[in-house]
Amino acid sequence: MTQTDGNGASSIRPAAEHAFAAELEALRAADTRSRPPNWNLSPQAVVTYLMGGRLESGAEITPKYIGDRRLMEVAVATLATDRALLLLGVPGTAKSWVSEHLAAAISGNSRLIVQGTAGTSEEAIRYGWNYALLLAKGPSREAVVASPVMRAMQEGRIGRVEELTRIPSETQDSFITVLSEKTLPIPELNDEIPAARGFNLIATANNRDRGVNELSSALKRRFNTVVLPPPATIEAEIAIVETRVAALGRAFEIPAEPPGAEQIRRVVTIFRELRMGVTEDGKSKVKQPSGTLSTAEAISVVGNGLALAAHFGDGRLSARDLVSGIAGAVVKDPVQDAIVWREYLETVVKERDGWKDLYRAARESA
Repeated sequence: MTQTDGNGASSIRPAAEHAFAAELEALRAADTRSRPPNWNLSPQAVVTYLMGGRLESGAEITPKYIGDRRLMEVAVATLATDRALLLLGVPGTAKSWVSEHLAAAISGNSRLIVQGTAGTSEEAIRYGWNYALLLAKGPSREAVVASPVMRAMQEGRIGRVEELTRIPSETQDSFITVLSEKTLPIPELNDEIPAARGFNLIATANNRDRGVNELSSALKRRFNTVVLPPPATIEAEIAIVETRVAALGRAFEIPAEPPGAEQIRRVVTIFRELRMGVTEDGKSKVKQPSGTLSTAEAISVVGNGLALAAHFGDGRLSARDLVSGIAGAVVKDPVQDAIVWREYLETVVKERDGWKDLYRAARESA
């Protein structure tokens, strides 16, 4: 199903519940297990949606998360209790992706989101006011502008909080009453919004970026934390990049051949080696750059390379299409990271069999 705007134009980034509507419908039709209140699917079916599989009807469910199934089981089980879920991990470990798909599978609406930034206010979490109505009629329920969290509470759905640790500490604690009492007070009206059954929150956070605000102990106790690790093996990371790049190519209608497995392997290998500080064979240590070099960045590099190949090349992804994206991902600090990248090129890329084209392209673009 294609999501469209009011003018019928297709959406660049359809919500998960629209992009995977056929899979969700197939799971609903086949799901005979008990469901928590106001859930669209049973916990087992939600995990199948995330991890993929084939149903008895023959419908194929594509994997949304490639990794440890037990982590997804713990995450889903948490949301079936009164505990909120905190997805924690370094940047690029699919926290937002998993959060979106959990909300889509459970509630059928993944768009009840608070995006955490240094400027996120209490009003963005609790509620605001329609000032025209406020001035005309005074404080009333009609004048209250519901936040995504309030809407999730009223409708018994899953609310999402992205980058929780980027929200100022004093504002973060606005969630404590919501999570502990399952109610949202409106002191101006001497009233409150009780959470309907099915309500819960999924928050994402990382502790690697600048601008991180630690959670208070009181808030931490309201969450069950699931740590999403980077892909354990190179094969798993390659599979993730292949899947996401293919989806990007379809979404943006990039007229290029699907990238060869060898080109994706090169990008993933470079990122993993620089991320871990050692070559894949374990024989040589390499300096680590300042950036995280996440799987998400690898996806971006390959996707950008495809666009270059399609619009300014012969339609086939080449080393020349990749090198600028790789260098841009590695070199965040123009002094220190540039040294790391040059050393890696001369000591690893130059000496590796079958990588001469990548080395030449990198030297030419330097």
